[in-house]
Amino acid sequence: MQDKLVECIPNFSEGRRQDVITAIIEEVKKSSVTLLDYSPDPDHNRTDVTFVGEPQEVKQAALALAIRAVDLIDMTHHTGEHPRMGAVDVVPFVPITATMEDCIALACEFGEEFSTKTHVPVFLYEEAATRPDRRNLAAVRKGEFEGLKEEIGKNPDRVPDYGPNKIHPTAGATAVGARFFLIAFNVNLSTDNVDIAKKIAKGVRFSSGGYRYVKAMGFEIKEKGIVQVSMNLVNYRGTPLFRVFETIKREAERYGTRVTGSEIIGLVPMEALIDTSDFYLQLENFKHDQVLEKRLLEG
Repeated sequence: MQDKLVECIPNFSEGRRQDVITAIIEEVKKSSVTLLDYSPDPDHNRTDVTFVGEPQEVKQAALALAIRAVDLIDMTHHTGEHPRMGAVDVVPFVPITATMEDCIALACEFGEEFSTKTHVPVFLYEEAATRPDRRNLAAVRKGEFEGLKEEIGKNPDRVPDYGPNKIHPTAGATAVGARFFLIAFNVNLSTDNVDIAKKIAKGVRFSSGGYRYVKAMGFEIKEKGIVQVSMNLVNYRGTPLFRVFETIKREAERYGTRVTGSEIIGLVPMEALIDTSDFYLQLENFKHDQVLEKRLLEG
């Protein structure tokens, strides 16, 4: 195994045009990193990409992907359910066998190089944030592309960490950070009433009194005639999947609807699924090292 292994999960603002998605993903395939997954979402009009490698290899692959996305995506024509402020909306670096300090340094290097090459303003967030009010990605992305376009260059609180103090006319702005592993987890409800999804999201997200490590929003999925509670679980050990899922099930029943299914976008740590299985099977004295694959990987 490499001495230092880093995961990168760029999200770019295109989930519908397959030719554009393919062209952007090809930049990663041509690099020396290992592409693990990519998940286009037409409803959110967004694609999450996951790859791993040594720090400098990961940075170069992320740069190639990001520069290609800037060339191919015009935010003035972009619509989708998910909040976004740029063609390359967010680029997080996550430590696997590297340290968080390594990932913070990598985020800073990437942000400076990317903004220099593309003239896209970059905001650092989470562990790489240079100020407390930018740790939360939602705060950085407040107002999205359209709102930031009006504020940047006028509001001193919206001065980017790297790049020009003005919006890129077509590529917007990009958030770059270092963070713990995040699980993108969505729960679908058997109703088309988006107010119900928004009320449930408000009940589970930390900022409005819910679970400590949950960020959540309610969306309408018009093509399917349903609504969705869309979440980021930023620490699955502190707030496990099953606890959030059970809460949403109970809340849905309160509003006269039910859960029809859930989905995980991108990859998920095996530990999170083991904990979920343990909960639903009501296992007694179960230990993680009883999982065959985990023993083999550690052996």
